[in-house]
Amino acid sequence: MSRPLKVVAVSGGTWRPSRTLALTQALLAELSEHLVIESKVIELGDIARPLGSALSRQELGPQVEAELQAIENADLLIVAAPVFRGSYPGLLKHLFDLIDLNALIDTPVLLAATGGSERHALVLDHQLRPLFSFFQALTLPIGVYATEADFSNYQITSEPLKARIRLAAERAAPLFGAPQKSAENRLRISSWMFSGSCPPTATATTWAPPRALAR
Repeated sequence: MSRPLKVVAVSGGTWRPSRTLALTQALLAELSEHLVIESKVIELGDIARPLGSALSRQELGPQVEAELQAIENADLLIVAAPVFRGSYPGLLKHLFDLIDLNALIDTPVLLAATGGSERHALVLDHQLRPLFSFFQALTLPIGVYATEADFSNYQITSEPLKARIRLAAERAAPLFGAPQKSAENRLRISSWMFSGSCPPTATATTWAPPRALAR
């Protein structure tokens, strides 16, 4: 597209510092390596109180209304959620309860989540993906899940997680006209990801053939 891609990232944590925010920012940074983007980060903690006190969209103040409109007008959404009590936060669900039913039709959504352990990794497919299927959004095939062990002092230190972030961005980029990685590169990373060995190059991150989403 001729103009910058409008990427809106929703970080569903309510505390600072936040691993969820760190993951969100890493995804945005990686996308900017492949696409010309105009990014906006919405932190749930910044709007938690006025959002939580509203029973309908008509009760929202201008700040939260502006954030909802940004989500509705995005070319690409990143939605990252911390896992709390086995699911994503109720306040994040309330945010999307106030989104127009038809606003996200065909909008690509890159899903991400953070949790205390690998036990919650299926939150991406069992809970977040159905939410955006309801909106008829196009959830991207590759999501990113991170655990506490992937961070040190709220900074990403895990090489496999960094590779997953690069993979998610590389698989999203061709939807907006960016070139795909070569088949040779994909096969090389496939071998690395499944063997658990060190990556053969610093930039090789794709381990499966990209599958474009029709719009």
